[in-house]
Amino acid sequence: MAFEHNTGTNKLASVINERLVRQTNQSLIVDFGTIQPNGCLQTNTFPVPVADYTLCEKLESVSPGDRVLVIWVQSEAVIIDRLLSAAGGGDNSGD
Repeated sequence: MAFEHNTGTNKLASVINERLVRQTNQSLIVDFGTIQPNGCLQTNTFPVPVADYTLCEKLESVSPGDRVLVIWVQSEAVIIDRLLSAAGGGDNSGD
């Protein structure tokens, strides 16, 4: 991934997320996201691209443009599955 050796961005995102959780006193548990062209994860409710995320064992990899289901374990994003469009016969592009 493009930022796999730059942990500064991931640490900043983690700190922002932790502070938001403390302020709202609620923890985001489940989210949708999209893998960006640079390989980062961009979730629907967390505006900072995440380069350091975990994949469940059943997923060998994810590709840019993939829509994914994400759970948050404390401040770590874990991709648990890839989403497919029901109308597109497996094409997740939404067209």
